[in-house]
Amino acid sequence: MSVRVVYTDLDGTMVGPKGSFFLAEATSEDARRGSPGTLTLEAARALVDLHTAGITLVLVSGRTRPQLVEAAAIFGADGFIGELGAIVGWDQGRQSEILRGAMPERFAQVPEDLLHELIAAHPGRLELHTPWHTGRELDVMFRGKIDILATDAWLSAAGYGWLSLRDNGLISPAHMPDLGVNPHVYHLVPDGVGKGEAVGWDLKRRGIDPADAIAIGDSASDLTMASYVGQMHLVANALRHPDIEALLSAYDNVVVEKEPVTLGWASAVRAAVATHG
Repeated sequence: MSVRVVYTDLDGTMVGPKGSFFLAEATSEDARRGSPGTLTLEAARALVDLHTAGITLVLVSGRTRPQLVEAAAIFGADGFIGELGAIVGWDQGRQSEILRGAMPERFAQVPEDLLHELIAAHPGRLELHTPWHTGRELDVMFRGKIDILATDAWLSAAGYGWLSLRDNGLISPAHMPDLGVNPHVYHLVPDGVGKGEAVGWDLKRRGIDPADAIAIGDSASDLTMASYVGQMHLVANALRHPDIEALLSAYDNVVVEKEPVTLGWASAVRAAVATHG
């Protein structure tokens, strides 16, 4: 295996506390001092090594197109996959494709009335992920703690069987303090749209064998990339997701890094660089 392209999640994977590329997850000593994390250059050094080796970097995220065009420029990424797989961009964002999956032609986006109904069906446990829910082209972004399978059944009964809810990881309890637990970030997307499907589409567009690609992530939605690449790396904080360990049994190409967020990301990148000898 000689890695030619790395597909990486951003939040909670490539960037750590407060969305910083230079902060490792806080230790107990950091927490005692009120620090959000420990300063580190490990991820930055790994990124330089990645570019020096000539390996292509593609950002894969729930973020929007404008956010990812900017992030791709900062990190030197060759392209991006946004809105949890709904948008694939390349050539510095000048070229792109929207992947609609099973969304019927009569819809440009998820109907707004449905969003209000879905929130009303989960009082106090689901809300729009404000302000990050704005400016989206296809998907809808929520936060909360609900049963995904039950929600998908509810959507089907309401006549929206072509939609499903995807879990994109945990966020700070400060977002919904009354919930009593860390909220999850959810994306409501059409069936056939996802990070994995978008990676597969992009690899075909690039003419790259999936065996020559790796992916790095921290959530259940990231794990879907495992079926489309030679190897999948999860940073250690992925194991805090209550369903991850059960999902891992479906894959034989997943490596769980020893460190969380940026340090775990740096380790995965170095593994990719090592394939170039």
